[in-house]
Amino acid sequence: MSQFLGLASHRPDEANPSSEGTGRPPLSHELRPHRHRRPATEIPNPWIYPEDAPSCPENQTMMQGFEWYLPADYQHWNRLTGIIPTLSVLGITSIWIPPACKASWHTGNGYDIYDLFDLGEFTQKGARQTKWGTKEELQTLTQTAHAHSIRVLFDAVLNHKAAADYSEPARAIRVNPSDRNKTLSEKGEVEEIETWTGWSFPGRGSTYSPMRWNREHFTGIDYDHLRRENGVWRFEGKQWATDVDEELGNYDYLMFADIDHKHPEVRRDIFYWTSWLSRQVKLGGMRLDAIKHYSFEFLRDLITHIHLHVDPDWFLVGEYWRQDSEFLARYIEFMDHRISLFDVQLVNNFSQVSLRGEKGDLRTIFDDALVIWKPHHAVTFVVNHDTQDGQSLETPIAPFFKPLAYALILLRANAGMPCVFYADLYGSMGKSEDDETIKGRQSSSPPVSGGTVIPKMMLARKYWAYGTQLDYFDDPACVGFTRFGHPSRSRGDGLAVIMTNDWEYKTKTMCVGKRHAGEVWTDVLKWCPGRVRIDSEGYGEFVACPQSVSVWVYEAAFSRDLVDMFRL
Repeated sequence: MSQFLGLASHRPDEANPSSEGTGRPPLSHELRPHRHRRPATEIPNPWIYPEDAPSCPENQTMMQGFEWYLPADYQHWNRLTGIIPTLSVLGITSIWIPPACKASWHTGNGYDIYDLFDLGEFTQKGARQTKWGTKEELQTLTQTAHAHSIRVLFDAVLNHKAAADYSEPARAIRVNPSDRNKTLSEKGEVEEIETWTGWSFPGRGSTYSPMRWNREHFTGIDYDHLRRENGVWRFEGKQWATDVDEELGNYDYLMFADIDHKHPEVRRDIFYWTSWLSRQVKLGGMRLDAIKHYSFEFLRDLITHIHLHVDPDWFLVGEYWRQDSEFLARYIEFMDHRISLFDVQLVNNFSQVSLRGEKGDLRTIFDDALVIWKPHHAVTFVVNHDTQDGQSLETPIAPFFKPLAYALILLRANAGMPCVFYADLYGSMGKSEDDETIKGRQSSSPPVSGGTVIPKMMLARKYWAYGTQLDYFDDPACVGFTRFGHPSRSRGDGLAVIMTNDWEYKTKTMCVGKRHAGEVWTDVLKWCPGRVRIDSEGYGEFVACPQSVSVWVYEAAFSRDLVDMFRL
């Protein structure tokens, strides 16, 4: 495992001149030396895809294959395996699965991670399996997905560890939870505390990895067992990483026992784990959790290791929750464009515009979205497990607006990779009735629009969302766009999308290309009746129903019958 130590750091980032020549990774504020916001008007219009190009790349679509409130019935790997053929039909090319490593208890979702090397194989924390199932069932899932050309993205939780096997005496400095650079005593005295920082993995032993974790492998903790007190402590002799997000002064510490990514044994074990993992299950990449909380330099070294020693074609997407697309764009540059990030700004735009109802300005929906800054390195989404009802990053979106938002991420060109949420397709179990935090919230929710609309949009993306795009973002209450189609995909069939947040019917004359002259188009979603005939110049007058979206397609388009009849 020694080859995983001491990877050479990359050259100083060209997009970050303030760190050049310093011999250190950049501080987070140095990745954003000034604040610049880009309006939606900077999106290219038209966006041209040449008709004479020999081919048009297949659209890629991701699915988040879980939601927070799934039951702890240990059957989720089997559930996902059963729907893989359907997801393939819908055009899913990647599925992001929940953390598959053993959690602090066998019913945990996995972000409270206990053991990286236990994928549901060893009897630890109350059971052999994880909440999702056994290692063998996970292997079956990944093999089935691979057979259907769907790459599995493993959710890697590398910031912290939870549920230690034993406590240890430690010396630490208590810091201000609201500003981790400040201590809670004038002189910053060291305290004698007792910390749960010992991991011996009694169920696994030395299988796969001999490493035993102790307090030397961590920078801080949030609980003193000696006094039964909660707080934030930084261990004596340790410093927070400086190349992390500057929220709360320094956001290295997030929760549980905070991993010290500078420690050579930690680096060796984590780098080795990524190689080991690729041999255990058939993967196509990773979703990296909570990357704002640990060293940028460490992550860049880890990405280099994956590229050189695991698989250069792995797709990597990071969760960096920050409404600052300029910063996220510079972060992507610092990572040599080998990572994508979730488009946080776009989700917040969806929320803010939708909650204003008919007063929301649809023209601004893409303002400062990451897809403007880095269209090939943005993952767009409408809801995820952190933003759904009752979660820490809850970002409410008005129910009428969710289909509009999905049309915007699924059917547009040059706009990142869209990620469809499991609960929006299959519904959410919601909180249990005995959960005191429910406080009047809906305990479960059905799929969006009864489970029929999002699948039809996914199929429209798969078959017809190709070629040149024209935008019609000229009315605050009604916007639209068209895709001309491309001869190399579905016989060149295209589509037209129109949406409104108003309480009245809206119409918009839009061009779909002269190639479609004479065709009769209808709404795939069947929300808007009528037929639109395309004129000799390629124009049609398209309609949207009140607070709705319509996706208009040639009534005899390639695979139109399949789309019209499809049911989950």
